[in-house]
Amino acid sequence: MPAYPQTIHFVGLNTPVGIEWAARNLDVIGAIPAEIDGAFFRAVPDPAHAPMFDDDIVLSGDGMVAKFTIQGGKVDYAIRYVETERHALEKDARRALFGRYRNPFTDDPAVAGRDRTVANTTPVWHGGRLLMTKEDGLGYEVDPDTLETIGRWNYHGAFTSQTFTAHPRVDPHTGEMFFFGYEADGLCSTKVAYGVADRDGNLVSEHWFDQPYCSTIHDFAITQQYAIFPIFPTTADLDRLKSGGAHWAHQQDLDSWVGIMPRDGKVAEMRWFRGRPGVSAFHIVNAFDDGDLVHLDLCLSDTNAFGFMREAGGIQRDQREISGGLTRWTFDLSKAGDGFEERLIGPPGDMPRLRDADQGRPYRSAWYLSMNPQGGPPLPGGPVGFAFNALLQIEPGNGRIDMMGLEFGMAISEPVHVPSAQAGHDGWLLMVVDRQAGEADFKSELWVVDANAIAAGPVARVPMPLPMRAQVHGAWVSAAQLASAKAHQAA
Repeated sequence: MPAYPQTIHFVGLNTPVGIEWAARNLDVIGAIPAEIDGAFFRAVPDPAHAPMFDDDIVLSGDGMVAKFTIQGGKVDYAIRYVETERHALEKDARRALFGRYRNPFTDDPAVAGRDRTVANTTPVWHGGRLLMTKEDGLGYEVDPDTLETIGRWNYHGAFTSQTFTAHPRVDPHTGEMFFFGYEADGLCSTKVAYGVADRDGNLVSEHWFDQPYCSTIHDFAITQQYAIFPIFPTTADLDRLKSGGAHWAHQQDLDSWVGIMPRDGKVAEMRWFRGRPGVSAFHIVNAFDDGDLVHLDLCLSDTNAFGFMREAGGIQRDQREISGGLTRWTFDLSKAGDGFEERLIGPPGDMPRLRDADQGRPYRSAWYLSMNPQGGPPLPGGPVGFAFNALLQIEPGNGRIDMMGLEFGMAISEPVHVPSAQAGHDGWLLMVVDRQAGEADFKSELWVVDANAIAAGPVARVPMPLPMRAQVHGAWVSAAQLASAKAHQAA
């Protein structure tokens, strides 16, 4: 393996692995519940080549799609690179050709104008298709059985945006998927393309609007009536990019905004609400309507969580000094003005997970990652440089919080939720847990946790035989859904 920079983005849990492999009948410690029947897909950034610049970051890593297949209590595993245009070009050249994170002006001239996305952020299942997504380009369709890459997906040319979000939302009752692309018509553009696809995966509408400034809109939310777009002051600048600088720089003194519009796409009815300067959130738990009120629950911090985005904006703050928590913003649409209410509803954390059935509706329970005060210093790794070591369950209605805290030298990746057919049971959570076994040696396991009793720890564990790199996001796809995959239907 070539030499990689010895920075936080390439050491610890972020150490490049770069191995495509598969294994059947992995060892299972404990018993996996029979109703867990399907596949847990993971998006894993893993650079196939040493970067062109030593200050490269985790988020530039080539996308790998990983799959735990679980059936009858047995577990198989496979992981492959997503064959993006970028990956194919660099594979042929046997070296990196694309430069700094989301800055095409730093690329090798041989790849000018080529697709830069690495499709490394979120596996998305909808309408019988599995997409690997990253918000700087279109998603890539992947065969959910073989993990072979099929190609870029743009709804047969109907979706005209250059980009597609890593966080679409699916209504559990209508089956519709709501999504968007920002910088929709080019670098540093304020244009946002908002799309709706029916339950069969057909694009039914596309509407464009302008955000107040060009920000990184990583996540958004839907309710039964509205689409909600939080805008945080991490901004792009074309002159900065042309000079070889960072795509994103956080502006601590700039106001945040929230746009709320009818979710069917009436952009003329968008209302903008002004938020506190400098705040940031990358992930939203949920949103729901309550008469004229709209509630938005998000993992909020008082500045950007990514060090490289803060530093590009001249903000020098230690990661441990960032404050925030699970926060509820409430908008009263019956009132004029651009103000809204804010209250803290849970401890700091991120990577939230909700039951799919609760999407856009009042919810009883949700889960997200946090830090265990007794867990010792966090392991190095993950997108922001340190790994979470606790799983929280929160019930916003009554304030109840439960925790599964990990031991010293352990880390946890975002869970996925598997529904249960048992009345009154919240289902199961699947997650990869890492443990430091030596100075530069880490062991990984798949854990199965009862979502109603997370403090009890795993009911089953699957030790992994080879090193694993930290994921970004994951998705659970049931066996019934997999059986309907478009990739397996006759042309």
